[in-house]
Amino acid sequence: MFEFIGLIPMSTLTHSLTLRRAPGPAIILNATVIIVSLMHKQLRQPLNYALVNMAVADLGTAMTGGVLSVVNNAQGYFSLGRTGCVMEGFAVSLCGITSLCTVALIALERMFVVCKPLGQITFQKKHAAGGIALSWLWSLTWNLPPLFGWGRYELEGVRTSCAPDWHSRDPHNISYIVCYFAVCFAVPFAIILASYTKLLWTLHQVSKMRCVEGGAVAKAEMKVAFMVVLMVITFLISWLPYASLALLVVCSPDINIHPLLGTVPVYLAKSSTVYNPLIYIYLNKQFRKYAVPFLLCGRGSAVEDEESENVTTVEATNKQVSPA
Repeated sequence: MFEFIGLIPMSTLTHSLTLRRAPGPAIILNATVIIVSLMHKQLRQPLNYALVNMAVADLGTAMTGGVLSVVNNAQGYFSLGRTGCVMEGFAVSLCGITSLCTVALIALERMFVVCKPLGQITFQKKHAAGGIALSWLWSLTWNLPPLFGWGRYELEGVRTSCAPDWHSRDPHNISYIVCYFAVCFAVPFAIILASYTKLLWTLHQVSKMRCVEGGAVAKAEMKVAFMVVLMVITFLISWLPYASLALLVVCSPDINIHPLLGTVPVYLAKSSTVYNPLIYIYLNKQFRKYAVPFLLCGRGSAVEDEESENVTTVEATNKQVSPA
C-alpha cells in the first residue's frame, strides 16, 4: 500500500536540495545538442546519431526526474500519489538506462570505426539507427516488468523520488533487481571496457609504427587515452555507487542505511545528464564548433582547434592500418 510520507526534517531537506541542483544545466546542454544537430546537416553523421540519442535520453531524465524531484524536495514530500510515483519511476528509469546503453553504443562505434574488427565493413546510418533502436528496446524491455508485477517502483532515498524498489524482500522483486543489475549495468559496463581497451590497444600499435611525422599518432593516442579514462571514471562515479547500494540492500536486507546516504547515489546517477553532454559532446570539436556560437547567441567564434579530435584520430589510424 502506497503511503504519503510526512514532512522531511528541515536539515535533511536542506541537504537534499543542496545535492539536487535545479535541472536547468542538463536541460540547456542536452537541448542545445539536439537543436544544433537539427540546424546543421554537417552533424548528421552516423557517429553523431548516438550522441544525439544520448542527449534525448538525458533530456528526458532531466525533464521527468529532475524537475519533479526539485518540486517534491521543495514541498518536503512526494505529492504525486501512487500513480505519479510509478509514472516517474518508469520514465526516469527508461531514459536513464537508455542513456547508459547509448554510452556503450558510442564505445562500440568508436571501436568498430578505428579497429575495423569486421574488415572493411564501414559504420553506416543503418547501423547507428539499429543501435539506437536497440538501446530503447533494451531499456523498455527491462523497465516494463514492474508495471506487470515483476518488481515495482517505490519511493527511495529521502522519499521525494521514485525508482525500482531495492528494499522489498519479496523473492520476485529480488530476482528482478538482480537481473536488472546484470543486464542494465554490468553488460553495458563490460561493453565499454572491452571496446575502449581494444581501441587503445589498436592506437598504441599504430603509434609504435612511427609512420606519421612529428609523432602525430602518438599525440592522438594520448588524447584519446585521456578521453577514454575520463569517460570510464565518470561512468563509475555516476553509476557504480547506485548499483553498489542496490546490491548491498538486496544482499544484506537487515542493513540500516540513513535516507540521506541512500539519496546521494541516486543524485550521482542522475547527474550524468550534465556530465554526458560535456564529455561526449563538447569535447567533440565538430559539435563544439556549432554549439558554442549557439549558446552565446552568435557571438562565439567557430574557429577550429588545432588539436586532433576523434574524427582526425580515426582518419590517421585508418591510413596507418590500411594495406598499401
